[in-house]
Amino acid sequence: MVPKFSKLKVSEKARKLVFPEMLGSLVVGREERNYIMGSDKRDESTGEELRTFEPHGFALKHMIKDQTNDFDEELSVPQKTNRSLGAIVHACINDDDDEKRSDLEYELSEKEITLEKLQRVASSGIPNGGSLRAIIWKLLLGYLPTSPDLWEKELTESRLKYAKLKDELLLNPSELSRRKDKSLRFLGHDTNSKVSEALERYNISKEDHPLSLGKTSIWHQYFEFTEISDQIDRDLQRTHPDLEFFSGDSPLSRKNRESMRNILLLFAKLNPAISYVQGMNEVLAPLYYVFSTDSDEHNTEDLEADTFSCFVILMSSCVDHFCQQLDSSSVGIHSTLSNLSKLLKTNDEELWHHLEYKSKVDPQFYAFRWITLLLTQEFRLHHILRIWDTLLSNPFGLQEMLLRICCAMLMCVKSKLLSGDFVDNLKLLQHFPELDVERLLQIAQSMTIDTSFLSAV
Repeated sequence: MVPKFSKLKVSEKARKLVFPEMLGSLVVGREERNYIMGSDKRDESTGEELRTFEPHGFALKHMIKDQTNDFDEELSVPQKTNRSLGAIVHACINDDDDEKRSDLEYELSEKEITLEKLQRVASSGIPNGGSLRAIIWKLLLGYLPTSPDLWEKELTESRLKYAKLKDELLLNPSELSRRKDKSLRFLGHDTNSKVSEALERYNISKEDHPLSLGKTSIWHQYFEFTEISDQIDRDLQRTHPDLEFFSGDSPLSRKNRESMRNILLLFAKLNPAISYVQGMNEVLAPLYYVFSTDSDEHNTEDLEADTFSCFVILMSSCVDHFCQQLDSSSVGIHSTLSNLSKLLKTNDEELWHHLEYKSKVDPQFYAFRWITLLLTQEFRLHHILRIWDTLLSNPFGLQEMLLRICCAMLMCVKSKLLSGDFVDNLKLLQHFPELDVERLLQIAQSMTIDTSFLSAV
């Protein structure tokens, strides 16, 4: 059974092929919903930034100094560890990883993979190395079918579709025309006459001219996305600036950014109702990184195509949070933030009451970014990968587990929050401290959650 992704319904065919004939149908029903909400046209601003909230009209970040690292002692990352004890713990972790690796490899070797079993093991963390995490994430997202015998066929179809979309939508119109002309010559529709060639150039229509202002012009459509493309380039340069893989100046780093740029730009072109919103680059990064570390060279050769397909599926579970027009609807970010507040009240009413009535730190001041960007700006990359193992493995959907983790994050720094005022707490939550991620996930998974809330996410 494929994990349930809430909000956006993706048909069986769309999930199977990853993207339908036109990926714009990823946001199927968007136009209808906009009409119901009283607007049949969306004035979409491109490159919208997901900024840190600055309440009361002042730049709070200028009042706040460097990020604090003083947080709940029992959940902190120990600075000093007894060497012999550390060796024992390290051995135990290795044994645990070996056992999990063995369980996961056995499950993947089955004629028909049982997704529930895979989810159960993967939720506790997928061992690093090899192809395990790359394959399992593709399975958990529904990109790969549960029958390994079908993988080659499905992957070939999806990769060919991606290549076709790139040719149609990302190529410079001049290059596209040149390729078409080359195809015609190959088919024998060309003569060697220089006169004929000159006449063919003369017969270029106004709509095909680079200076054409017509909305149907292929050049107008091409230049229309220049601003978005520039914004994507700027954002990619800032993606995980501490990691050479993303933001370095090596040939590999530049190649990675080019591939990620293609993915984000193609997504924007195929989904004009959403386009590109600043922060999507952060959501894309873990997928691209994991698939790039696949030890199977046949998969890394099609890294860009596979990442694009999985990015589309992942976005289907959180796309409503990127749509400003839906912010106040039942599927928008404000509703999700309200659900987070309810979840905190259910599990720790004392902390909820303090944040709600004493320090008065509204969830939108910190959790907007947590939820929209799937925690990618709150943790280091290796911790993000571990958290996503649990997010993607949740049988009730990614959003349900995401809210559990966000709530657990608040509970993990409870003592600091209870002793802090508005500024102290906002500083803490907007610059979340490092902590024991395994403990965080244990709290999230054991959290009390009622069935009415479950149906709402």
